[in-house]
Amino acid sequence: MSNMISKQELESMGFKTNQAITIIRQAKIKMVNKGFPYYNNKRIGVVPRFIVEDIIGISLSKEE
Repeated sequence: MSNMISKQELESMGFKTNQAITIIRQAKIKMVNKGFPYYNNKRIGVVPRFIVEDIIGISLSKEE
């Protein structure tokens, strides 16, 4: 299991397309606020798994 997650992986877990896009967008904003300006780029489509877990409130490690 990778430490990164993409919109497509979120969709395969059952999230709707717009939900997955919103989660990725929120995760990128959180990463920029934590001091990682790399994520301030619209072309970046993957984010760290732990940030997504923080946003949705559940662990994704059991999903695989």
